Amino acid sequence: MTLDFDSRQPWAPHTILQEPMLKFDSSPTPATAGHPLVGLLDHGPYAGPPTASVRLATITLNGDKPKLYDFLRGATQAHEPSDRLAYVPRYPGFEALFKAELLPQSDAHVDIRSAEIGTGADAHDRLSEALARAVRHLHTVRDSWDVIVFLLPAAWEPLRLSADGALDLHDRLKATAALLGCPIQMIRETSALQFRYKCSMYWRLSIALLTKAGGVPFRMMRPTESDTAYLGLAYAIRGGTANEFVTCCSQVFDAEGGGFEFIAYNVGADRDLENPHLTRDEMRTVMARSARLYQRRRAGSLPQRLVIHKTTTWREEEVAGVFDAWSPAVPDIECLQVRLDTPWTGVALRGGKGNSAVANEWPVGRGSLQYLSGREALLWIAGTAKGVALTGENYNQAAKALPTPIAFKRDAGAGPLEIPASEILALSKLDWNNDALYGVTPVTISYSQRLARIISRVPALPDDSYQFRLFM
Repeated sequence: MTLDFDSRQPWAPHTILQEPMLKFDSSPTPATAGHPLVGLLDHGPYAGPPTASVRLATITLNGDKPKLYDFLRGATQAHEPSDRLAYVPRYPGFEALFKAELLPQSDAHVDIRSAEIGTGADAHDRLSEALARAVRHLHTVRDSWDVIVFLLPAAWEPLRLSADGALDLHDRLKATAALLGCPIQMIRETSALQFRYKCSMYWRLSIALLTKAGGVPFRMMRPTESDTAYLGLAYAIRGGTANEFVTCCSQVFDAEGGGFEFIAYNVGADRDLENPHLTRDEMRTVMARSARLYQRRRAGSLPQRLVIHKTTTWREEEVAGVFDAWSPAVPDIECLQVRLDTPWTGVALRGGKGNSAVANEWPVGRGSLQYLSGREALLWIAGTAKGVALTGENYNQAAKALPTPIAFKRDAGAGPLEIPASEILALSKLDWNNDALYGVTPVTISYSQRLARIISRVPALPDDSYQFRLFM
């Protein structure tokens, strides 16, 4: 494999981008940190929950309510780290961290009786229906809670998937609750209640609960000075072999990574299901809906610049549909294909004896950018991060695994590839369903793919816009 690089051009063949900073308030000189958990400890969240507390409704198997309440009580207590010691700080307890109480609402609870579920091939469907009824019941007292927490007991682990493996309990419950505007947190007895690393677990759970309740843990410092919107596209294949059809899922983020609603748009059948795509008219429709959503959340204004990510190949008609919807009101538009699986790998080298080079003891640095051509590059989202470790200088989130890069290609737009690369790197730090330094993809990709996965596994989810926190 060779590089298509012309040394006469002004771009550099290789560079290392700095670790993106996160912001923890909205002031003109915000508090910042590169480490998300340290930033929360030092500065608190970007925005607390709207109700000044996080009120929890609960669903359990009959008799398991005390077990779930005891687990949730652990989130209000301090825990010392026992894994990833170079990264995980002490967890101080939910209220100390977010200046908001975590409050299970005893009156907002539903028991599921084992007799409602039974056994047999249709037990998964009966459990799904029982949980849907419980969610609908809690929806009648929606003003009394912020998030529904459901404990899946060990006895129901075999029912997580339908008998044919096509339907997933988690995804069906998310879709059911999303239609009602109800955020859900599923707790599995066999994993969460038995997880040995309590500090890490409660960090992860607390950030997710804050976000699902309407709070914002942190946002990213703007990678560029321009007012930029980021949009992720993914395609879901729904239905059986005789009636497969495609749904396009999109989500818009503002210049600081604030997430707006998802948009689901059914575009019909007759597609290349190995590489789904939209016609020019369909892409124009999806983009027009996204533009209206952005304007609705931004007092009618549009961004100066738009960056769109998707994992599949951009076709000319799709690019034309984007420009039909956003141009000329948005003067700067970039369409990027972001490929997660690549045949590339790499090692970091350091000087040896004489003119020789030897492999560094640390993997390739996170933020390493290698040009393949004037419009395509490799980017190490995973890799050795500097300046975030609690002990020492370097932190390798992948531990012993050799980090591999993603590849991205610009199919519309212009300028140095360092700009879209720095944006991808920053957007990789905004997965609020995790406590890690970064996710392996930007949230433009991971969030839209999450919606696409849920859509592909549920019988129906109407064309509409949905708050992203409903699918976390």
